[in-house]
This record gives sequence, structure tokens and C-alpha cells, in this order.
Amino acid sequence: MTIKTKTLIALLLLCLVDAVIPFPIIGVILIYVLLQRPPWFSNVVTEIYGDKGSDGAG
Repeated sequence: MTIKTKTLIALLLLCLVDAVIPFPIIGVILIYVLLQRPPWFSNVVTEIYGDKGSDGAG
């Protein structure tokens, strides 16, 4: 499974939990990512979008 598929599955599961339990789990995770800047999030973004220098413009 690619990282995009894993991320999509994780987000879908979070959406289901958010619909069943009226607690803003995704919002809490967003606040955590914005305040703590965990290394796993940076790794996921790099895997999805690639390195900053490999944007194909040049």
C-alpha cells in the first residue's frame, strides 16, 4: 500500500469516528500538528509531495 492510500484510510477512519462520537478528533489532531510539529507529519508530507527541490519546475 502506498502512503497516499494509508493516509486516505486513516482519514476515513477518523471521519467515521468523528461521525459516531461527536468529538472533533480531526480538529484536535490538527491543533496537535500545528503546535507540536511532530516529525512523522513532516515525513508523511515529504513522502506524498516529494522533496522541495523536485517540483518539476526547472
